[in-house]
Amino acid sequence: MGSNESPKIILYTSYACPWAHRAQIALKELDIPFETVHIDLSVPRTAEYLAINPRGLVPSLSYNGTIITESGIVSQFLADAHPSHLEKTSNEEGGALQRARINFFVDAWFSKVQGFVFPVFKAVAEEKEELAVKIVDAIVKEIEPLLKDANPYFGGATKFTLAEVLTASFVLRVIAFSKYPELLPKSLSAALEAKAPAFFKWANLVVTQESVTYIWDEKKTAERHIERFAAQK
Repeated sequence: MGSNESPKIILYTSYACPWAHRAQIALKELDIPFETVHIDLSVPRTAEYLAINPRGLVPSLSYNGTIITESGIVSQFLADAHPSHLEKTSNEEGGALQRARINFFVDAWFSKVQGFVFPVFKAVAEEKEELAVKIVDAIVKEIEPLLKDANPYFGGATKFTLAEVLTASFVLRVIAFSKYPELLPKSLSAALEAKAPAFFKWANLVVTQESVTYIWDEKKTAERHIERFAAQK
């Protein structure tokens, strides 16, 4: 491949999946041309797709014929292969520290906050308020202090960083689904605004970014979740 040629990229994805959404955000932020292949997660995976990713998960990235899987790894690979505003290289001044801080932020979201979100979706109405308090408390304790210097993005950045790329699709669902009481209580948004103002300001900016919203259908996604959890109940 010549130095001016774009890599040939095929993204195997599902717009319904927040994990796959991370790779979409990364590609859009990096402004790299790519082909999209939609994988239907509601049916068993085809033999053709299992040959690409034996785990049957999305996303999978074909990069000049090499397959890379797992959303965090795909997104990190893209950021490393195409240096940009998302993250400094490790040998740039301040790069190693920025990368460590981004990694810590992303780990904090998934290890300390995200685990409280799904149970609220599934809970019956009278339990949702109590369970949502755990989301708020976790964000106040673990995430709010890490966003004190957001300006407007993580670490004082003026553009998206990899911290946003790797968390935005999940933050999006927290912010959006608080409009749907069948999923999250409406009190969640008010509690976050009052108790975690730095997070609330950051999150409400993140969820308007074109790289986050260009494949997002809020109404369709919310209705799909409501139907899914109603059937389970």
